[in-house]
Amino acid sequence: MVKGFTAAGIAAGIKKSGAKDLGLIVSAVPAAVAGVFTKNQIKAAPVVLDMERVKAGICRAVIANSGNANCCTGDQGMQNAIKMAKLTADAIGAPEDMALVSSTGVIGQALPVEKIAAAVPSLIHALSPDGFLSFAESIMTTDTKPKMITRTVDVAGKSFSVVAVAKGAGMIRPDMATMLSYVCTDVEADAQTLKQILNRSVNLSYNRITIDGDTSTNDTVLLLANGESGVSINDAGVKDQFQKVLDEMLIALAKMVVQDGEGVTKLVEINVKGAASDADADKMADTVAHSNLVKTAFFGEDANWGRIIGALGRSGAPIRPDAVDISFNDVLLVKNGLWCGSDAEAEATKVLKLPEFEVNIDVHIGSGRASYWTCDFSIDYVKINADYRS
Repeated sequence: MVKGFTAAGIAAGIKKSGAKDLGLIVSAVPAAVAGVFTKNQIKAAPVVLDMERVKAGICRAVIANSGNANCCTGDQGMQNAIKMAKLTADAIGAPEDMALVSSTGVIGQALPVEKIAAAVPSLIHALSPDGFLSFAESIMTTDTKPKMITRTVDVAGKSFSVVAVAKGAGMIRPDMATMLSYVCTDVEADAQTLKQILNRSVNLSYNRITIDGDTSTNDTVLLLANGESGVSINDAGVKDQFQKVLDEMLIALAKMVVQDGEGVTKLVEINVKGAASDADADKMADTVAHSNLVKTAFFGEDANWGRIIGALGRSGAPIRPDAVDISFNDVLLVKNGLWCGSDAEAEATKVLKLPEFEVNIDVHIGSGRASYWTCDFSIDYVKINADYRS
């Protein structure tokens, strides 16, 4: 699938359900690596370990488990993360510091590292160029489906490939990249360039989604590039093409995460334009996207635009109340801050019954614009999270 990379996902007995819960990605040769991590001040042991190890800019493998976050587990948690890495590195014949680790699941419980140790031989045996879907399955928690995208790009008579996977359905807020996500490519690149490219893509995608406004303790996005395609990021036009492809892939994965959110029935794109600056538009879109009152109105299919304009007003960005337009898809419901009437609301309500729609907001101040992806807030979200540890 992507030259020089193999992956696998198996059941190691970490989850009570017996579902897949341990995954591995291996590069046949040392790969350049860049990472982006949670901004939560409470960071899980694997996050702390990876943040230190990615500074070297080189990696051979990533091992990840679901069912246990290995967070708030003290010194033993860090020792367990280090042991996971060492088990992996030893199994593939790599230096210990070239293995990275991720965990996701319940916070505060000791990681059953002995189960991981017992499963590593089977995990190595299962490695395959086509194993990324199994890997994506192995990192799922409350996700209902694995999330994976692949692309092959032709350039100057050569080609390179990219595969990206993600997990996430709850504790999703744009405050880095609220999920686990891994991208592998056979392009040759240095770690510093990868970091620049990854930061841009994350800011356009994972940093613009929300399900519940909670930032996880384990958020990790890693980008690995092993150069096996023979295409260099420094070749004419390659960097721009790679950036474009990565942007598109991560935006698509970000939308998949929202669509698969806990209890979600609607994917909603919040578009703000006409703000004094892009930063102000971002504040507005962010506030609307995170408003529980707005999200519950989406679930109730209630075109309650008052909640939207109220959120705009508390965003902290400059706004003129008598200059705001609000549309649902192309149905104009508010013009110059005033309701357009019952006929318009009836048409807007039809839009709200769709599984996907846009809320388009024009504040008519400047040229700033921003977009976020959000969802409705349903009864099932409460049920899922009330029973999460059961």
